[in-house]
Amino acid sequence: MAEIANQIAIRPLGDKVLIKRLEAAEISAGGIVLPDSAKEKPAEGTVIALGEGRRLEDGKRTDFTVKENDTVLFTSYAGTEVKWEGGEYLIMSEDDILGIVG
Repeated sequence: MAEIANQIAIRPLGDKVLIKRLEAAEISAGGIVLPDSAKEKPAEGTVIALGEGRRLEDGKRTDFTVKENDTVLFTSYAGTEVKWEGGEYLIMSEDDILGIVG
């Protein structure tokens, strides 16, 4: 995924994180092929890039809990969707990330 970050000209600022959402399931648990309109957007993705961290009152920056290439879970309506050169990404605050998978 680091090579993806190098190809994307989007650099998150502050405590923001750039995430590539995982693909929605094509087939339901019961074996039914789902059309695009019926697919739920997964609340799971891979961290592509990180900002500099939240600025504290003393001017220092906080460290991120997540790192590039982590697979994370986030809230359903988290972040802002961004389309860049055919890819779809999310930019969200680290606070919107619920956990790291794995």
